[in-house]
Amino acid sequence: MLARPLVEAEADALVVGLHAEAKALPTGLAALDRRAEGQLKAVLDAEKFQAKVGQVTHVHTAGRSGAARVIPAPLVIIVGLGEGKDVTLEIVRRAAASGLRRARDLGARTVAVDLLGERLPARQRAHAVVEGAILGTYTFDRYKREKTDKAVEELRVLAPDSRVARDVAEGARSGEVFARATWFARDLVNAPANEAHPAELARVAAEVAKEGRLRLRVYERAECQKMGMGAFLGVAAGSQQPPKFIHLAYTPAGRTRKRVAVIGKGITFDAGGLDLKTAESMLRMKDDMSGAAAVLGIMRALPQLQAPVEVHGIIAATENMPSGSAIRPGDVLRAMNGTTIEVGNTDAEGRLTLADALCYANTRVKPEEIIDLATLTGACVVALGPLCSGLFASDQDLADRLLAAAAQAGERVWQLPLIDEYREHLKSEVADLNNVGPRGGGAITAGLFLKEFAGSTPWAHLDIAGPAFSEKDLALAPKGGTGVAVRTILTYLTT
Repeated sequence: MLARPLVEAEADALVVGLHAEAKALPTGLAALDRRAEGQLKAVLDAEKFQAKVGQVTHVHTAGRSGAARVIPAPLVIIVGLGEGKDVTLEIVRRAAASGLRRARDLGARTVAVDLLGERLPARQRAHAVVEGAILGTYTFDRYKREKTDKAVEELRVLAPDSRVARDVAEGARSGEVFARATWFARDLVNAPANEAHPAELARVAAEVAKEGRLRLRVYERAECQKMGMGAFLGVAAGSQQPPKFIHLAYTPAGRTRKRVAVIGKGITFDAGGLDLKTAESMLRMKDDMSGAAAVLGIMRALPQLQAPVEVHGIIAATENMPSGSAIRPGDVLRAMNGTTIEVGNTDAEGRLTLADALCYANTRVKPEEIIDLATLTGACVVALGPLCSGLFASDQDLADRLLAAAAQAGERVWQLPLIDEYREHLKSEVADLNNVGPRGGGAITAGLFLKEFAGSTPWAHLDIAGPAFSEKDLALAPKGGTGVAVRTILTYLTT
């Protein structure tokens, strides 16, 4: 964080914002333009730059000898912010992301960014700038022989004056923690399933626990059997990979505000079981552990943020594979709370693993709230598309707070109803429940199934099946795993 004018910012590249309604260049940009002998305005005029949200252009200010002497940054990148009255934190994130990508692609190693969005609080602006800059420059090239050498190594946020320097520093730090936690989750989702298997998730959990001084318990198959986790182990029966039930716990140093359990669906590869998916549907099923990846990212960030909430991260990790030992359609499983479940479809496996995870949370953790994150249903993708998560909740106050956190984090979440009459769709002739219902309202039926195991504890379910993995580049993420819900839940737990 630096408190200095734009014209004195030392870096390989300087990123500044411009509003669409500006009749003339704002003070800081005008000063830069004078030092650059009019180069900035000349480029803006030549390109008819309208400063729309997402627009970006750049000027090499070292093109003239005079400019090279008076502007420390040889490259100025201008990002559009749209109308000033409409600027939001999400616009700031996206502007910072596009500016940093342009700087990176032009070879900049150090980048200074103006504190964009002047009508918003300084701390939130700094958080959004750093968060967007880091999120927007994520790459995953772990398995490529040829790696790009273009990368921003240092990001400097420019505070407008010393009065807000502390707020800017704090916001920049929290923005980095949020973004790095999201990167962490993305790396796990993008890794292939032959490496990111249940044992690997347990190993990563051990690293997270050691780094953050968290408590960790990993239950093996035999221990899960003793606890009566028949639903979870039923799904695991078809895989040669041993299942792992992971429990991470974070306790704040000071007074604990409340105790929350965050559960992540951990199907490290979903072939569908004996109800085998098509080859096309199976192709990206390494992402079916996106909920688990989010939980690991969240737990890694909490000690750095010194969150005032006791948080328990719970993951029932397994594959869902077809084999001679796999569960069959029509089999009956018994969950940890004694509920019997007829398997109507082996590809509705996530709700089975989550059922035992919810029971475990209620009996072993006894939280005041439970939140689960799961790539649960294609029906939710049909309802809300690929950019929006569905929210279901047994407690409206919890739902409202999560919706507010999602809005602040810039992640799209829409609440869907839990319609009690649809409970009859889960009826079974041979067991307490069937794990599937009719096609219509499939996301709601899945939510109602989970509600059966949440008990009386206030509970919320985020179906992240749509936004967990993107098939194209987005404003804040390239194609692949997105790390969705990490920032929403961190916002919820820290505000």
